Amino acid sequence: MTDDLAEGWRVWSDADDRLVLAYRPDVFDGGDFPPPCLPTIYVTRGSRTRRPGVRPNPRPDDPWHVTLFLEPEVKHGPHLHDDREEAFETARDLAERFARGEIDYRGLYQVPREEYFERLDELTGRDSGREA
Repeated sequence: MTDDLAEGWRVWSDADDRLVLAYRPDVFDGGDFPPPCLPTIYVTRGSRTRRPGVRPNPRPDDPWHVTLFLEPEVKHGPHLHDDREEAFETARDLAERFARGEIDYRGLYQVPREEYFERLDELTGRDSGREA
């Protein structure tokens, strides 16, 4: 999984029941790109809890959830899979589509952030006038 990630994506955390990918953590440092806006893809067995540090043990029959987060409350997904490898393939696909500028992140926000979107368009190589 880690060797064939789309450009700009890095493994942030890797465990048996969870994988976290981060997009360009080098630029989400508080300048044009605030740290809470770091795009992340979570692959988790069972749903991802909102409470920090508390995560129930997943059951063997829990589905795998794949979710792209643009901020803690702004997300694309989850996409559910019964199989870990299928979930990882979905994560790879999401990372690739995001890196190519094919994810419509504007549509995921309830409150537009135009200046931030313009900078993110530049970072992902997305043409801001193009529909995705």
